Amino acid sequence: MLLESPRLVAKKVLAKSLLESNGALLRGFGRELDCLDPFVMLIHFSVTPPGGFPDHPHRGFETVTYMLQGAINYQDFGGHKGTLRTGDLQWVRAGRGIVHSEMPAEEGTHTGLQLWINLSSKHKMIEPRCREVVSKEIPSVERDGAEIRVLAGEALGVKAPVWSKTPIMMLDVTVKPASQVHLRTPESWWNYFVYVIEGEAVVGCETSEAIAAEEVAVLGGGDGVRVWNKSGEKRMRLVVVGGEAVKEKVAQRGPFVMSTESEIEEAMEDFRLFRNGFEMAKSWKSNP
Repeated sequence: MLLESPRLVAKKVLAKSLLESNGALLRGFGRELDCLDPFVMLIHFSVTPPGGFPDHPHRGFETVTYMLQGAINYQDFGGHKGTLRTGDLQWVRAGRGIVHSEMPAEEGTHTGLQLWINLSSKHKMIEPRCREVVSKEIPSVERDGAEIRVLAGEALGVKAPVWSKTPIMMLDVTVKPASQVHLRTPESWWNYFVYVIEGEAVVGCETSEAIAAEEVAVLGGGDGVRVWNKSGEKRMRLVVVGGEAVKEKVAQRGPFVMSTESEIEEAMEDFRLFRNGFEMAKSWKSNP
C-alpha cells in the first residue's frame, strides 16, 4: 500500500553507552529523545553472567522488554516469576511501585530491547502488573518483502497481545535484501522513531541518508513509514515505535519517572521507608 505522505527523518542519533559494569552493557537513548513523548528511554542491553540487573525498584511508568537473543529470568516482590527467551516479550506496569530482578537464565550473552513508556499523572500510582508473551503468540504479517511482528498496539490489521496504558505501537520489521516496505500508522500520533538492530535502513525517502545499526531516526509527521533495504545480500532489521503523547512534564531520576522533582523525592523516600507501594520490599529478595 503506497503512502501519500510518508514520515521523513527529522533527526538521527547514535546510541550511547548508558552503563558498562559487571557483565552488563547498556546502550540507548534517554535525554536525546526528550521530544518523543510518551517515550522516556530505549535501552539495547547485553548481559553475560554473573552480570545482570539484580533487585531494583521502579515507579511511574511502563516497560516493554523484547528478547533478541538468549534468556532472562524475571522475579518481582509480588510473587510473579517468568523466563523470557529469544523472541519473547514482557510488559511491566510499575505504577505505584514494583521491585524486581532481571538476570541471565543461562551461560552466554543475552541481548534485548527495553522501552520505557511514561504514564500520565492520573495513572502513575495505579497498581503494578506484569505479563509475558511467548514468541509464538506474537502476531506476524508478511508484507512487501518484509516480515513484521506486532509487539504492541495494533498495525496491519492485527492486534498485539500487549496493550499499554499509554497507547503505543511497536513493530519488529525484518526486510529482505533489495526490498522495501510501506507501513501505515495513525496520523494523530505525532511521535515516531525507528531503531536499527541489524544492517542499514533508508527511511522516508529513497534518497535519504542510510540509518546504521544502533542508530535512532526520529520521524516527522505523515501517514506512515517507508523503509528500504538497499543491500543486495544482507537482511535489515529495525523496530518502528510510535505513541500517543501524554503532554505532561516529566521528571526522571534513575528508576523513577514522575511529573515533578518533589514526586521523585517522595518515591525515593517511599522506597527507603517501605511504604506507599513498596511495603513488600522490606521482606523480599529474589532467588539466585
